[in-house]
Amino acid sequence: MPTHNNFFARRNLAIDMLRALTMFTMIFVNDLGTVHDVPHWMLHAVSGEDFAGLSDFVFPCFLFAMGMSIPYAIESRYTRGMSGESTLAHILKRTFALLIMGVCTVNAGGLEPGLPYTSGSYYLLMVAGFILIWNKYPSYPRRKHLFTGLQVLGWAILLFLMLTCRHTNGTVFRSSWWGILGLIGWAYLFCATTYLLLRHNFGALMGVFIGLATLCVLNTPLREELGGRPILDFPEGNFYGQMLGIVHLGNGCLASLTMGGVMLSVISSRLTDISENRRFIFGIGSACALLAAGLILHRFYIVSKLGETPCWVFYTFAISVALYFTFSWLNSRGLTGWFAIIRPAGTATLTAYVLPYIVYGMSYLTGWHMPDWLTHGIWGLANCLCFSLIIIFITGLLERIHIKLKI
Repeated sequence: MPTHNNFFARRNLAIDMLRALTMFTMIFVNDLGTVHDVPHWMLHAVSGEDFAGLSDFVFPCFLFAMGMSIPYAIESRYTRGMSGESTLAHILKRTFALLIMGVCTVNAGGLEPGLPYTSGSYYLLMVAGFILIWNKYPSYPRRKHLFTGLQVLGWAILLFLMLTCRHTNGTVFRSSWWGILGLIGWAYLFCATTYLLLRHNFGALMGVFIGLATLCVLNTPLREELGGRPILDFPEGNFYGQMLGIVHLGNGCLASLTMGGVMLSVISSRLTDISENRRFIFGIGSACALLAAGLILHRFYIVSKLGETPCWVFYTFAISVALYFTFSWLNSRGLTGWFAIIRPAGTATLTAYVLPYIVYGMSYLTGWHMPDWLTHGIWGLANCLCFSLIIIFITGLLERIHIKLKI
């Protein structure tokens, strides 16, 4: 497979737009938990419900956008003369950072009384640690020791939280379900490593993607009327499941979402010789085909984020592909002025994700909450929308003064 270094050397604004819109929406839906009387179609489905609301499609779309960025990041390193070994080390370093941040966020709730900090101060200390460690510090040689000292302080803060954390249920600081960032980290590790090893072999990359999608189909329970069991229904503790557990693949759902993004970038690099209009038609046609596949799978599986079902995966593929090619077409026509409003969410995505924890931490510490009339119905939704825009605006301001999380 040609590496198409010239293609991947250019920053793809459509991916930034997809990532920014996804992060903006993620902040919005996360804040919906603070308001009431929200339309059902905006919320998460409950366990076992054959439904997926707006909130259920944000995280998978982000995984897809992350997957699209992987070939650009890796090919960029090769273009700059970096080795495969250093790139693998970089992948492991990024994964470790995501796992640490994910576990820290998971342990923020249900803290035992009597700790040297409350939930509110835990949030503030956690975010301070993240920024001190993973901030993209400017290249000032004379301040190198200062920046190193700040990173050491950040690790000291996180280590303090890890060693002292206790929960009301008697548990200590632990991985639990890894958190959103942790799940992103495991999916990133598998897909980035796969691309690194197979970047010259399009067929092998496609084979891995198809294999992950097939894994999701075989390992997900069917509808109750069809037995409610996976097609591959091995006894608990079997070697097959243990092997999947080692690489944290689960039923293959999250990795397939990320690998789908990888494949779209690789396929896009092969479509450079056709016009933007034909690319758009190809993209929308592909999205329709993926939607049709999701509808077929929906006959056998419920659509569920919590169940990580195949139809949910293919519906996400359809949404993400349609959005990407629409943004690409808008970019080719210069219709991107609206993007300036949410651009920081696409260029400083991790910063935008963690900033709300500061607000929630301050709210816990001070006991201050929005007036009741701002937490219901249309006013509650407007409140969440404004909150998302303010977070992104602050993200942009912080980026200008060299405060930006970069792993």
